[in-house]
Amino acid sequence: MKKCSLLLVVCCMSAVLVSRATEINDLSYDQYLSEYEYPFEVNAFAFESQGKSLNMTYMVLEAGETRPWVTLLHGKNFNGAYWEETAKFLQEKGFNVLMPDQIGFGKSSKPTEYQYSFAALAANTKALMESLHIQQSMVVGHSMGGMLASRFALQYPEQTEKLILVNPIGLENYLEFVQYKDVNFFYENELKKTAEGVRSYQQKNYYDGDWNARYEALTYPLIGWAQGPDREIMARVNALTYDLIFTQPVVTEFADLQVPTVLILGTRDRTGPGRGWKRPGVTHELGRYDLLGERMKKRIPEMTLYELSDLGHLPQIEDFERFRTVFDQAIFN
Repeated sequence: MKKCSLLLVVCCMSAVLVSRATEINDLSYDQYLSEYEYPFEVNAFAFESQGKSLNMTYMVLEAGETRPWVTLLHGKNFNGAYWEETAKFLQEKGFNVLMPDQIGFGKSSKPTEYQYSFAALAANTKALMESLHIQQSMVVGHSMGGMLASRFALQYPEQTEKLILVNPIGLENYLEFVQYKDVNFFYENELKKTAEGVRSYQQKNYYDGDWNARYEALTYPLIGWAQGPDREIMARVNALTYDLIFTQPVVTEFADLQVPTVLILGTRDRTGPGRGWKRPGVTHELGRYDLLGERMKKRIPEMTLYELSDLGHLPQIEDFERFRTVFDQAIFN
């Protein structure tokens, strides 16, 4: 009887895994994620940039007309939707929250002939804020969004009440250590992307081998794009937005920041773009977030540093309760 019960459990588990794998392999999204549901109402800001008519999508959670604003900038492999829990927390604390999808990401326009630069994305974000009559905001950036948030603060200090970086990339000038790869290199890599490859990368690099349904759900847009009707468009856009990570460093200008700056690091993170193609003879270990915090304090002496041990690249996803403790201090201190 026990053997039969065990066999039944194993068979049921196998059936669930096969079903889930089938569902993931069937995921297909167009370039605008038309069938992918966001947690809050999605709006679109229509504007002109580089001679093109573009739509920048965004979500807003309002706490009140006179309440302060926080703008949340997403990372490269994400969109505004993954800020859901953070946005609700901020709204409860009395903040209005803006969550844009940058041009080239999420539900926003995906021009393939566009000069993707942090300066341009920052200008687009400022234009969106102005359209919403946001005069000043705290700017929070995660991963690649940290590079963008840094550029925004450098470019528009008067609009930046505070800069908060959450496990940002760009704390190193990558081309000091790695070989330059042109856009076509990244384009070819993007065309090879598979559901299993996306999942394996995030499981290994973001969550230290751990995995659950919540982590898995965050991969669906990338997987759906890789398997969708606009896969070649998305491969081209993703390649273009890889290039700016390497060619447009912000860390070299950190000493010029004029706004209060906070750095929140999950110190288990080892994200190091270009690690696979270091320059010959380079021994520098990229992505040592357990060391980068103190290095950044030397560049920005007035910076406040919070370190979260045993958390990786997405502390706000991996353990929100621990993250919110330091985030609460970051926004109020």
